[in-house]
Amino acid sequence: MSHHITCLSCATVNRVPAERLSAHPKCGTCGAKLVEAKVHDIDTATLRKAETKDTLPLLVDFWAPWCGPCRAMAPEFSKAAQALSPHARFAKINTQVHGDASQRYGIRGIPLLILFRNGQEVARLTGARPAAEIEAFVRSHTKARA
Repeated sequence: MSHHITCLSCATVNRVPAERLSAHPKCGTCGAKLVEAKVHDIDTATLRKAETKDTLPLLVDFWAPWCGPCRAMAPEFSKAAQALSPHARFAKINTQVHGDASQRYGIRGIPLLILFRNGQEVARLTGARPAAEIEAFVRSHTKARA
């Protein structure tokens, strides 16, 4: 079995064998790591590609710099990314910079977490959450494990 994984740096779709996920595979175009235990800043164009092509779960945090709960949750989101790598990837979109995200994804409040997998939105979770709740949310909707 292999996964289709969109590079969060250059938006190229890569095919990676499942058994190589923990070996830190790199993008065939730009050389960036495809699966890392960190959160990536992305734009809506990259998300649109990843949400339709990726088979590996992608959890996206929609946030803004003026949002106190968003800033408070950022370290918890990073902890969850570390705990669930390489079974899920984590990204964030600044809704102040990428205003089209709010309309496209029907965002009514932030922070908002949306989980994508296999070309579709799987689930949403609103409000600032601790790492353990974020991890449980991803696990409950995927086969991700720590």
